[in-house]
Amino acid sequence: MTELKDTIPLMESDDYKDRLRAEYWQTKLRFDALHKTVVKLDAGTLKLNTDIRLLREQLSAMESYLYVLEVRAEIEKIEL
Repeated sequence: MTELKDTIPLMESDDYKDRLRAEYWQTKLRFDALHKTVVKLDAGTLKLNTDIRLLREQLSAMESYLYVLEVRAEIEKIEL
């Protein structure tokens, strides 16, 4: 998956496994984008008015959530 719109068919599925895949990929895509932003802020190549600590906290929460989804997928034998 490369864009959020690619997850739409999975989100609309009646199969909970597809919906979990969509949830994972949506979160992963957002995580990757936020991670790139934080890297740019740390490198000084991007300026934002948002407190970097808040962005790092959001990134950490997203990482934890991705981990939970990955463990659940492993338990339920859902290929992400």
